[in-house]
Amino acid sequence: MDTLAERITVDPEQCGGRPCIRGMRIRVSDVLDLFAAGLTPDQILEEMPDLEPEDLQASLRFASRWLDHPVLVA
Repeated sequence: MDTLAERITVDPEQCGGRPCIRGMRIRVSDVLDLFAAGLTPDQILEEMPDLEPEDLQASLRFASRWLDHPVLVA
């Protein structure tokens, strides 16, 4: 989890408070959209040269953990 906290940042003053990669204006959702569009990790890194392979893994881990939370129904 430490690596995830180092890679994914949330700043209310940046990108509307959406999760970003290492304080840059590259949102986790941007990375996920590229994966969803069928790009490979190498293609994403070519498209966004400021990213590192670990950023892609952190984005996927972040999304997985964000979606894996209990929903309480009253």
